[in-house]
Amino acid sequence: MRITVSDQPSGRLTDAWRHCVGTGRFELALRRDYQDSLALIQRDIGFRHIRGHGLLSDGVGVHRPYEHEGERRVHHSFTYVDQVVDAYLELGIRPFIELGFMPSGLASGDQTVFWWRGNVTPPRSFPEWADLVGATVAHLVDRYGLDEVRGWPIEVWNEPNLVPFWQGADRDAYHRLYEVSAHAVKEVDASLQVGGPAISPGADEWLVPFAEFVTDRQVPVDFVSRHAYTSGPAQHVPFGTHQTLTPAAELLTQFAAPRRHLAGTALAELPVHITEFNSSYRPDNPIHDTAFHAAYLAPVLAAGGDLVDSFSYWTFSDMFEEAGIPTALFHGGFGLLTHRQIKKPTYHLYAFMARLGDEVLARGDDHLVTRHVDGRIAVLAWAPVDVTGLSPVTDRHPLALLIPLGPPGTTSAFLLRSSVSEEAGNAWAAWAEMGRPRSPRARQLDTLREAAEPTRTHRALPVAGGRVEVDLTLSRHEVTLLELSPVVDETPPWCNADRLLGLPVGTDRKEQL
Repeated sequence: MRITVSDQPSGRLTDAWRHCVGTGRFELALRRDYQDSLALIQRDIGFRHIRGHGLLSDGVGVHRPYEHEGERRVHHSFTYVDQVVDAYLELGIRPFIELGFMPSGLASGDQTVFWWRGNVTPPRSFPEWADLVGATVAHLVDRYGLDEVRGWPIEVWNEPNLVPFWQGADRDAYHRLYEVSAHAVKEVDASLQVGGPAISPGADEWLVPFAEFVTDRQVPVDFVSRHAYTSGPAQHVPFGTHQTLTPAAELLTQFAAPRRHLAGTALAELPVHITEFNSSYRPDNPIHDTAFHAAYLAPVLAAGGDLVDSFSYWTFSDMFEEAGIPTALFHGGFGLLTHRQIKKPTYHLYAFMARLGDEVLARGDDHLVTRHVDGRIAVLAWAPVDVTGLSPVTDRHPLALLIPLGPPGTTSAFLLRSSVSEEAGNAWAAWAEMGRPRSPRARQLDTLREAAEPTRTHRALPVAGGRVEVDLTLSRHEVTLLELSPVVDETPPWCNADRLLGLPVGTDRKEQL
């Protein structure tokens, strides 16, 4: 059945999908290869903000206690903070600040998380924590200007509902941390944005008590944050993890959860930021590297902006050390940082999104049709996936569209199609076919980079009555971008294919044989 696409927009495609992207611990941004990868992503995609852990952890060195004349004092050092934020701003991306984790010199305990040992205990002195937060925010305002920093959301902590991230998953202790932190931020300037509670999936019961606490105590809150994942229990193998997945629609259900739970509370109308989302939260789960993953997430990117103000992919970079130094060639993020950006299908999904228009003309279970302000049409389409791995997935998924294309009098359209799938734009598949080399040689790396590029095809299509018929057949786990533009024929009258071989115009080739 052919789907007739309306020529009237049904809405606008928000930029919620690229409002923010996740990253590893803060100080990784000091690395040149990290910055090179971020520059590539900004060129092809253009994220607005970037969020990661560890701004206040020991590796960044902000909190520096010392003794002088027999008295304990604290020096706040921002050398690494400045270098990282300067690099971000030069690349056109701004911080989405996460306040955490606890500096060891201020921590009340020794519980840590991750290979790099981020401390997750409450401060032993809340006044000193308030001083740390206030000094950090005041420094950012002083260095980058109030107008700039007003646009940087400030989130208090990360997943305090989980014991690994907050000692005892103590909700009351988190509320106190939030209260002290929010007031410290607002004391710098009341217009700065602060929010939380940055909970993980399965902890929505924290939302209403959080709303009641900040309302009763008159604690400032400018946005609500939550995380969303669809992966099940971990099955560990050496240097890797495998997990079951629920359908991608569950991500959209999780996106909608904060507003559903907070309806009727004082926080009901606040912006909602999903500050982490993905299939799996595990950086060593190879699902991130597959064509399946791009097709799995495509409907989420297409529809997520209707539910939340932002949803941040976790994470952009393969240099991601939560579980230790990466040991595999492909590892968690968009592209292969340590081998000069070998891109993955999910990377290309985001790059395809960046080429869509602002006006939404049609949505479906397997497609999104948009229009640019200059009339060009861009279509994102994807093949269905099976998260169980048990049902046969068709190798041929048809999609037929009747698309409006102008201006009046247009008779021909130019179609450019870019695709990634199991066979196309899939460096993971090529690497597996190579025998999964642990340290690919230069020639192999060149091959992998070439294999990672989307396939591109082009053709002319007739336009009749202001519409063009587009017939697609998507292969297994394919994600494709169609870009249609009206053709203005400027072919000179002397141009003729017969002249390419020096034949007289109109020559019957059969007569020449």
